[in-house]
Amino acid sequence: MLTEVFPIQVKGSEPGAKLCTYIIEHSESIGVEKRPLMLMCPGGGYEYTSDREAEPIAMHFLSVGYDVAILRYSCKPAVYPTALLEMAEAMKIIHRYSEEWHVDTDKIVVQGCSAGGHLAASLGMFWHEAWLAEAAGVANEVLKPAAMLLCYPVITSGEYAHRGSFENLLRGQYTEEMLERTSLEKQVTEHTPKAFIWHTFTDESVPVQNSLFLIEAMKKYEIPVEFHMYPVGGHGLATCDKWSLTSDGRGVQEECQSWLPLVKKWLENI
Repeated sequence: MLTEVFPIQVKGSEPGAKLCTYIIEHSESIGVEKRPLMLMCPGGGYEYTSDREAEPIAMHFLSVGYDVAILRYSCKPAVYPTALLEMAEAMKIIHRYSEEWHVDTDKIVVQGCSAGGHLAASLGMFWHEAWLAEAAGVANEVLKPAAMLLCYPVITSGEYAHRGSFENLLRGQYTEEMLERTSLEKQVTEHTPKAFIWHTFTDESVPVQNSLFLIEAMKKYEIPVEFHMYPVGGHGLATCDKWSLTSDGRGVQEECQSWLPLVKKWLENI
């Protein structure tokens, strides 16, 4: 296993923003020439990045042959689009080292939980736009994800918003124009990549309407989505088992643990 930490500093970055890579070392004795990669964005309401939604989930992707890169992006007091520019920088790093790491750059999946889902989906919505490529200093194709894997994502800034995420993301930019811009169900285009999404019906922090609105928008463009809505479960479940328990003992939800084997099957078709 090759592990490395790449500091990331773009305009507006907070100290400590970094990309942590976990690369399955290439071996002549293993008949795998290139591996797909999962670029992960832990949640935390744009206030912090959750440890529970980082390595515990990454271990599952490593176990099915994916390389993993975890982006510890800038949160409050950093403001939009700092974290998105850091996502672009992460994609640049992955492409820069793709030959050395034996990464299949056509199979880079962006993954995120909660507010991290908003960030991952933001790259899915905006990768093709000129302003982002110009800010990153690369061609748009370098920023293109193959797919999005969104776990109980923050999507809408409207009636069913997780208001704290947008307040932390926008701060002094908290205007109707910027709320519209960052309400991602309104930013879906024919360029949006396919997605796997899961949510719980009883999520009281980020209502399931966030996922439903995004799915409805993607359906208008006939962009494939696999969606799983579980009837019970709170927010921030991560792996839903003992390996991502909260410090006070919450977070085990057996009914939702199937998302990992389901996404494993879905990833086979990326």
